[in-house]
Amino acid sequence: SVRGSSVDGSLFWFARATLASSDITPICRRLLAIASEDIGNADPKALQVCLNAWDIYHRVGPQEGERAVAQAVIYCALAPKSNAVYTAFKLAKKIAKQHIHSDVPLHLRNPTSEFTKALKHGDGYQYAHNYEFAIAPEQTYLPTSVNETDFYSPQERGFEKQLKRKVAFLNELKRRGEKEK
Repeated sequence: SVRGSSVDGSLFWFARATLASSDITPICRRLLAIASEDIGNADPKALQVCLNAWDIYHRVGPQEGERAVAQAVIYCALAPKSNAVYTAFKLAKKIAKQHIHSDVPLHLRNPTSEFTKALKHGDGYQYAHNYEFAIAPEQTYLPTSVNETDFYSPQERGFEKQLKRKVAFLNELKRRGEKEK
C-alpha cells in the first residue's frame, strides 16, 4: 500500500498489524526498507522520518509511539517513489561479483607507508578539490577491467530530479575531459 501511495491502505494495514502483534520491530524494519527501496533518493528524508518514528515509539511507548509510526507510514505513502537506488546497487553488486578479483587502480590506493609509496600507491591521484566543481574530470574510479557503467539512473521524481541533472552535468564534464585528451 505504501509503494502504491495509498494512504488509507497503508494506515489500514499498519493498524491491522498493530492489532495482531505488540512487536513494532517488523513494521519499522519494513518501513525502513520501503524508505530505501521504494522511495530512495526521490525523498532521502524518508529514512530519517522512519528512524525517528521507531525511536519515538521506544521512548514514549506504544500509545503515543504508534502515532509517530503512523506519521511515518503516511509520510512514506505520500513520498515520491523511486527504486533507482535499489536497481543501481543490484547492478553494482552483479558487476562487482563478475570482477571480484580486479585490482584497485594504483592511483586509488592509499600510500600509507614508504613501502606502499614505493609500490606506486597513489601515483596519478587527482585531488578533486583542486579542480573546478571539485571534480577531477580525467580521474577514473573503476578497475580497468570494468567498463564505465551508469549504475544509477535517477527518476524524474522528487529530489531525484536534481540528482538527474547532477549526473548529466558530471557526464558532460567527463565527455569534455575525454575530448580534450
